[in-house]
Order: sequence, then C-alpha cells, then structure tokens
Amino acid sequence: MIEMQNVTKSYGDFKAVDNLSLHVDSGELLVILGPSGCGKSTTLRLMNKMAERTSGTIKIKDKDIDSFVEEDLRKGIGYVIQSIGLFPHMNVWKNIATVPQLLGWENSSIDRRVDELLLLVGLKPENYRYKKPSQLSGGEAQRVGVARALASDPDILLMDEPFGAVDPINRLRLQKEFRQIQRRLGKTVVFVTHDIDEAILLGDRICIMNHGKVVSLDTPENVVLHSKDDFVDSFFKGEGILTILSRKNVGDYMEEIPWEGEEIVQDSTLKEALSLMLLTGEDRVPVKGGSISFNRILQVVGRDINEKA
Repeated sequence: MIEMQNVTKSYGDFKAVDNLSLHVDSGELLVILGPSGCGKSTTLRLMNKMAERTSGTIKIKDKDIDSFVEEDLRKGIGYVIQSIGLFPHMNVWKNIATVPQLLGWENSSIDRRVDELLLLVGLKPENYRYKKPSQLSGGEAQRVGVARALASDPDILLMDEPFGAVDPINRLRLQKEFRQIQRRLGKTVVFVTHDIDEAILLGDRICIMNHGKVVSLDTPENVVLHSKDDFVDSFFKGEGILTILSRKNVGDYMEEIPWEGEEIVQDSTLKEALSLMLLTGEDRVPVKGGSISFNRILQVVGRDINEKA
C-alpha cells in the first residue's frame, strides 16, 4: 500500500530522514515510535507530500507519488494531527463535509456520511452536528477530527500524535475505540507517537526510529520481549510488558476449571484479569464459559503470547 525506498529529507547538512526504506501493508496499522527529533513526523509528511523528499522513491498503491497532483493525493489520504485542525468558524457538519464537498458529492450523500461518521466515533448526530469546535471537549474535538479524516472513505490514514492533547482517561478510551474502528473498516494507518503504551496497544507492527533511521521494525510482542538492539532496550527501559497483556483477550487463554469469584467477560484483556487477581488476592478469575489461571498469565509474557499473536 505504501512503499518508501531509500528516502532522505535534508535541511542543509541535517538529515531529518536518512536513507529510510519502509513498507506498509494494506489494512495494517503501523506505529512509528521514537524520541523527539527522530524524524517520525517528517516521515509521515513525506507520504502525502506535505514535505518534499530530497531523494528516494515513495509509492502509494504501486504508483509514484510524483505522478499525483498534490491536491488529489491529499484528498485520497486522511490526515489527523494532535492540534486537530478543525476550522473554528465551521460547525461539526461543515468540518466533516469539507473533503466530500471538494470532491463534488451531493448534499444528500454528505448528510448521510456525516451522520454515519458521527455515530461511528460515538457522537450522536442530533447533539453534535451543528456545534462549533469551541463547544466541544478535547476528546470530542478529536473524535470529529477522526471523522473528518474518514469522510471521503480514504484507504489510507496518516495520524500524527492525534490523541496527545487528550487527558489520560479519555485518551485510553479513544485509543481502544479507534483500534476497533480501524479493524472494522480495514484502513491502512500510519500512526506517529512517542508514547510507548499507545504504540504497543494500537500497532500491528512498530517502527522505531532514531536519528532519521529505522532502528527496529517488528510486532509489539517481538519489540518488547525479544529486542536485540541496545537503543531499543534503552528506549523501552523495561516498559510495555503489561501493555502487551492489554492486546490479548482472556477468551483465548481460558481453562475449563470451575472457580468462584468476581466474573469478567471473555473479551476482557489479560491486563484486566491480572488487575482483578491482584485486587482479590486470587490466582484465578472466573470467566463466563471458563476460568483463567494466574500461572497462565505469567506464561503469556513469554512463549504463549508469541504462539497466539
């Protein structure tokens, strides 16, 4: 879906992106992770020509991006940034309708699409359609930003720290909801963040960058549990293991052993199961349809998690 080959972006003698090669599969959610100044946001902007590369080749759907008219390229790629970028003088309907209107959609089709997207991101159309951005909370505005990026039904979404300005509780809720939306719609997403937990929770693969180069590119499980790179080890500093448990549902690890106690549902995560065990002092948690043991959870942070990944 997206192919970058030997791409460099220089500012004078400084290389923000240095001979980078990267492939993003169709329907994949690839997270680009790294410290400030590592080149991750520049890499994202190169994909839709918000920044011009110095050298190298970038292809979208096997077609060189230089063969696109820039406006046409960007109309076909959703783009979400941390500051959201909603037009303050436009209401929610007009913000979401911006690209469909530029593409010449009929108003009846736009009306249906706006309402459909508001429902998709968890906002009731009748309550939010005509609100101005100043009337929205940070989390609500970010949801509208995602809806606007999806308005023309693009195959690709580029997201640059989209939830960075949202408070921690709403941020976690947005992360989980966005992951469900991405899986349901099958969009190809490149997601930039500096947050380790966010990268592990969302990514099918994680691309770790440093000094404009790709240091590691692998699944979250392999990056966290089986890294062989000193920079990656120092960057994570042992973090991320519990977040790996948030990627797995207890339904995949149940054992048919009768057990009494506070129940959790099968789509609860292993991290939620472990938290309940620690609170109750039990080494098992009853799950509707079975039970799960504390020892099994410990095994997940090792061999089992890779077998079931």
